[in-house]
Amino acid sequence: MPKGGGVAQVCTRVRAGLNAGFIIFYASCMDTTGVPRVQSGAFVALRLFDVAYAIDLDRVEQLRTVQVPGVTRIRLARAEAKSIAFGVPPVEIRLGSVVLDTSLGPMTAEATARVYDFGAMSVAFRVPVNGMEWNEFVDGSLALDKSANSGSAGQKFEELADAVCVLLAPALDRPAARRLEEDYFLSIVHTLDDPYTADQFMQRVDLAPLLAGERGELSLQARRDTLRHQFSYLNTDLVVITWDNAFLLEPSGDLDVADVLEVANAQLLALRYYDDLLDHELPRMYDRVKEARRTFRGLSRRRYAGLARDLYTLVAEVTETTERVDNALKVTEDVYLARIYGAALELYRIPAWGAVVDRKLSIIRDTYTALYDEAATARSEILEVGILLLIIFEVVLALFR
Repeated sequence: MPKGGGVAQVCTRVRAGLNAGFIIFYASCMDTTGVPRVQSGAFVALRLFDVAYAIDLDRVEQLRTVQVPGVTRIRLARAEAKSIAFGVPPVEIRLGSVVLDTSLGPMTAEATARVYDFGAMSVAFRVPVNGMEWNEFVDGSLALDKSANSGSAGQKFEELADAVCVLLAPALDRPAARRLEEDYFLSIVHTLDDPYTADQFMQRVDLAPLLAGERGELSLQARRDTLRHQFSYLNTDLVVITWDNAFLLEPSGDLDVADVLEVANAQLLALRYYDDLLDHELPRMYDRVKEARRTFRGLSRRRYAGLARDLYTLVAEVTETTERVDNALKVTEDVYLARIYGAALELYRIPAWGAVVDRKLSIIRDTYTALYDEAATARSEILEVGILLLIIFEVVLALFR
């Protein structure tokens, strides 16, 4: 942090340690005389929905331009994979302009949707920013983020998601009866009033309120946790990511980082869906096994076989889809994006979610194997009884002869 006479010191906080009888002082010294002005940038409010088991993207592309109530115009185009490679590139749908009500007044946003082959769909509102003081930029970001979570923007997310699902109905494989959701927010700066390095920018602004969504002064630990995941490639770019928010300083205007973060959130959503699905399926599986075992052993054989087939089908479908989720994005020859993507996966706990899904699938596989073995044993026993009866019949017949 800069030092020098006459520089205003802000964010000073005193905390009293009542039990120990001492006082802890700390200060974050910020140079407020050179706070940058945002010349161009954007706010992006993102909501992801799980809408189907799978989406036929080739069929989506064939739908062309269609008029839908509440949407000005829909145009289909493949999202370009620049320095990142999608396993199956998502289809981007441009939905036109929408007006969002916020605490700072109405904001006009460009709405887009992206659909992924593993059944996820994102709806994004992008509000362009031009000529804003830094404090105005923070206020605008917080206002739109709040509106997206609990205000009118949240309602528009639902309306557009419903409209897109109606449009894409022919391409949806087993539409979801109950949609899971994930929210994410990005504050993006492309150009500033003066060329700043990433270090100079961090010295002149406080990103903690922007990323935490909280204007109140944060503790040192909260600030440290909020700003922990920082990345830079060139001297003039900066990325800071948190659980539900991200800040991007990207003078080139490239949105690869935003694409990477969106895909990571889509992967999280898909794994959450399958975790929820298996949570409902496991008790149902136990009940079906218990019901089958109540019947006479010979009569339950067919029930075991049918239940085993159902479980095998479920395991195969979930495994196939989770593999598509895992391969949704491949970062090729780009260490910078690979670092950001890896950090996002860890931050969103995607490996942990994947491990939970794998563990539940393992339980179902073991149950399937046990049922299959039990059904095979029952068949063997019936065959042995049949052979024994034939032998007895032959003996009795021989005696009568």
